[in-house]
Amino acid sequence: MQKILATCILVALCATAALAANAKAGQAIYDKSCKSCHGADGTPNAAVAKMMKVDMKDLKASEVQALSDEDMKEVITKGKGKMKPVKTVPGPAVDDVIGYVRSLKK
Repeated sequence: MQKILATCILVALCATAALAANAKAGQAIYDKSCKSCHGADGTPNAAVAKMMKVDMKDLKASEVQALSDEDMKEVITKGKGKMKPVKTVPGPAVDDVIGYVRSLKK
């Protein structure tokens, strides 16, 4: 029983470490492709929101954090409203960006 418990804890720790690595990689991509509109910490850039005449959501907000990973992926890859698809975030990097956005949670 102790071996099973120890194995489960080890797997959980490895998964957590992998998620942290994804979030760190995601932050670098976010900084290059998303930060100018969504702010360094997920707080919308007010000047961009005003210029585009949109109500940008704070990425830390429960409304955004409640989205599924698949919904976030669709927004990033297909766009939503006035937000265009983000072509500078390719394939697997989308998951890293989502990991970073999840790390912003309030």
